[in-house]
This record gives sequence, structure tokens and C-alpha cells, in this order.
Amino acid sequence: MQTVRLLGLDPGLQHTGWGVVESSGNRLRHIADGVISTTTELSLAERLCQIHRALNALMDLWKPEEAAVEHTYVNKNPGAALKLGQARGVVLLAPALAGLPVAEYQAMEVKRAVVGTGHADKTQVSAMVQRLLPGATLRRADASDALAVAICHAHHRSSRLALAKGYVPA
Repeated sequence: MQTVRLLGLDPGLQHTGWGVVESSGNRLRHIADGVISTTTELSLAERLCQIHRALNALMDLWKPEEAAVEHTYVNKNPGAALKLGQARGVVLLAPALAGLPVAEYQAMEVKRAVVGTGHADKTQVSAMVQRLLPGATLRRADASDALAVAICHAHHRSSRLALAKGYVPA
């Protein structure tokens, strides 16, 4: 069974969550997780550079083979949504520039893959992430969300591979 290292990312300008898991068939193993926090006193461009540099360092350190990014929730504040979108652009761009395939998942898709329902709250998602990935530190909700994205990608990836091989469950 092939083992693949996956990087899950939960974009944010203030805090970008990240999580690395290894997937081998139905087995998942926690590797690392954390949060990239930017300095609010810096300009937007400098904060985006902080995210980009940190993502590059993470990829150099953990050597993921694929990445997955959560779609961001668009809030009512257009200015905040625009800044979040710019951070998300950097989060999508960094692994793509490193040559990684990058998948994207809606929040409800991630919740459904991890908890079993698309309407789960953050505490339910965090509890299931800890159950599925013993040893995950989850210092912030952003890291838990990023690991959930990685878990979702692992499940979707396994299903795609099984379908590609012609496997049809009974």
C-alpha cells in the first residue's frame, strides 16, 4: 500500500492553520500541525510574504506530496473578505509553485468527511480530529481545521484511487 504525505491548510490572514498527515489506504498518521501567525503591524504585502515564507519552510521541512486547502467562508465585511481572499491566494500558490497537486474542499465537505455531517461545529470537528489522529497537539482551532482538511483529502483521494482501479464496493 502506497503511503502519501498530505498537507492540509486552513487559510487566514491572521492565522493560517496547517497540518501534515500520512495516508496509507484507510490508515492515517499524524505527523505535525501548527499555525502560521502574521504580525498585524505589518503591511498587507508583508503579511502575505510571511505566510508564503512560512509555507515554503513547512514544505521544505515536512516534504508533503499533495496539498489540500479549505474554501474560505465569505463574511459580510467586504474588506475582510478581500484580505482573506488574498491570503487564500498565497496559500493556494505556495504549494502549487512547489509542484504539489492542490485540492480544494468546501467546509461542509470537510465536516462531512471527518464528523459525518456537514453541519458539525468546531468542537465536534476538533474532537474527531483528535480521535482520528492521536498525538495531534491542536494548539489552535486553525490547526484542527487544517488537519480536518488533510483527513478529508485523504478520504477523497482513497476513493478516487479505488474508483480508478475499478473497485466497486458491494
